[in-house]
Amino acid sequence: MFEFHLDHCDTTSQARLGRFATPHGVVDTPAYMPVGTRGTVKAVWPHELRAMGAQMILANTYHLALRPGERVVKELGGLHRFMNWDGPILTDSGGFQVFSLAELRQLDDDRVVFKSHVDGSLLDLSPERAMQIQEDLGADCIMCLDECPPHDAPPERLQLAVDRTTRWAQRCRDAHKRTDQALFGIVQGGTHPQLRERSVQSLLPLDFPGYAIGGLSVGETPELMYATLDTTTPQLPVQKPRYLMGVGRPIDLIEAALRGVDLFDCVMPSRNARNATAFTSRGQVKMRNLKHLTDDRPLDADCNCPTCQQFSRGYLRHLFQVKEILGPMLLSVHNLWYYQRVMRDLREAIKSNSGQEFRRDHLARMSPDP
Repeated sequence: MFEFHLDHCDTTSQARLGRFATPHGVVDTPAYMPVGTRGTVKAVWPHELRAMGAQMILANTYHLALRPGERVVKELGGLHRFMNWDGPILTDSGGFQVFSLAELRQLDDDRVVFKSHVDGSLLDLSPERAMQIQEDLGADCIMCLDECPPHDAPPERLQLAVDRTTRWAQRCRDAHKRTDQALFGIVQGGTHPQLRERSVQSLLPLDFPGYAIGGLSVGETPELMYATLDTTTPQLPVQKPRYLMGVGRPIDLIEAALRGVDLFDCVMPSRNARNATAFTSRGQVKMRNLKHLTDDRPLDADCNCPTCQQFSRGYLRHLFQVKEILGPMLLSVHNLWYYQRVMRDLREAIKSNSGQEFRRDHLARMSPDP
């Protein structure tokens, strides 16, 4: 039901082309997954995601457990029917919220208990409960519950998180029952090579169908993140998909793919769009800048998305200035379209053994004033 075929490895880097078969379709890798935290990719219709080439999307266990509740999603046919998305879906476990909502949770070896940011109610999330929620949601790929500590935590604190993540991974594997879902283990360890190795080596005997790299893009520098991938990714099984969680900028996706990562997700293209910032083939464009007032050019002359084909920079700026909802909608479509185009072009570059050249060309095109 789940198969990962490794089709080609770039001779200039560690990048690889793969095909990840799931019950709801095949994902060509490397691939970026748009984030639909609460059961929707914000401001974008499902048919628009299909048109831009999105293959797999992500939803959030913590948020959906709070609203509307996993039982409601299950009663309404599971996430695929609920979202009207017939392609593959991945759900995270709530582990990132251990980091991002630290002030609203209590953590021990058995579980994490969240105080809801919505109404103050308690969400008791143990490894077993994380599995039950994700089984009810019905995504193709689900994540073990893990502990994501701050990147600057002391080594002894990071080791506690690594070992707790391993114990929770064992409990998740024991609790997981559905055979039509692939359960991924999550590697932690901050930016410490020895702790990353400790995490990998403790997870490998559990023989998960895929492995995720967590605990990055949480405040460390890009250089530290890349160095951590340099030491972590080669330790993961070659014939299984590798997923880098929550990363990041287009250049981060490229750098990580060249280090052997297959799957990515990040809220950045959608969040930046809602805040009037566009990713383009020449760099980031701040749409509220006065210089765009009478600019009749498309946002990105090299882009064939509906936004760039139909609207000017001047019009897009106007929408944000008067707070019209169409502005975030149009920019969300563009940013996500751009991310998919970067990944398609990257796959072509890997196929032709020119991954490093693709990276150099991408950086050379970036301008401080596109």
